[in-house]
Amino acid sequence: MTEYLAVEGGTIAYEVAGDGPLIVLAHGMGDSRSAYRAVLPRLVAAGHRVAAVDLRGCGESSADWPTWSRTAIAGDLLAVIRHLGGGPAVLVGHSMSGGAATIAAAREPALISAVVELGPFTRKQWARLGDLRVRRFRQGMLRLLGANALGSVPLWRSYLDVAYPGVKPADWTERLDHLSSLLREPGRMKAFQGMARSAPADAGARLGDVRCPVLVVMGTLDPDWADPHAEGSAIVDALPAGLGRLEMIEGAGHYPHDQFPDQVVSLMLAFLQPQPDAARA
Repeated sequence: MTEYLAVEGGTIAYEVAGDGPLIVLAHGMGDSRSAYRAVLPRLVAAGHRVAAVDLRGCGESSADWPTWSRTAIAGDLLAVIRHLGGGPAVLVGHSMSGGAATIAAAREPALISAVVELGPFTRKQWARLGDLRVRRFRQGMLRLLGANALGSVPLWRSYLDVAYPGVKPADWTERLDHLSSLLREPGRMKAFQGMARSAPADAGARLGDVRCPVLVVMGTLDPDWADPHAEGSAIVDALPAGLGRLEMIEGAGHYPHDQFPDQVVSLMLAFLQPQPDAARA
């Protein structure tokens, strides 16, 4: 069941299921909370209360907003956590929302107990000519840039085909049709383009301020980077020492949680288990 929260500038849609420690799931641009349709029930079965959020401009959230920055999205996610009792919550962010989760954890450490970043855009990006020699990166970026520049739903669908290499969800056609239908609603493509043009420098500037554990999950075939392992390692290295951990999922693209939900949930649950020293303390 969809619930709604009024925040400054609009309304955020979300759904909640389960009981236990709170986990909040935030998707990437051009998507909706349905990106976590395979993850949410697995986390609920593991004993968690799980909230899946539609980002501003996406899904069932209101379409028209003054800004699409990661900082603004972080504020929305913190508002949802406060509304749901103040946590502390585990905040899971995919792609753009990975950067928003970083900012949220740095801003309100009392509300965030841990962060999971899936294929995150959390650092300022630098274009390297040599990256274009990597075929999957070249294919993904050309489609992504075209979808943004032209406001093209077909190019976004084409990008998604590259972003899901090999393994596709059983409901793949339905997923593409659902996202295409959402992007054709008034104001949704504007939100997509606003997010695509929002640089992650604000998130990168806060990596050193995070005080909770952070799990970064990257797919080995993620087309958004020529070297996904190097990007994930750079995020971990920018965090305070000992807080970050990088896990790679072999064969996954930019949506590891949708291609390999069992692996992603297993990594998350292991990451969230209390360490023996902490338990004794």
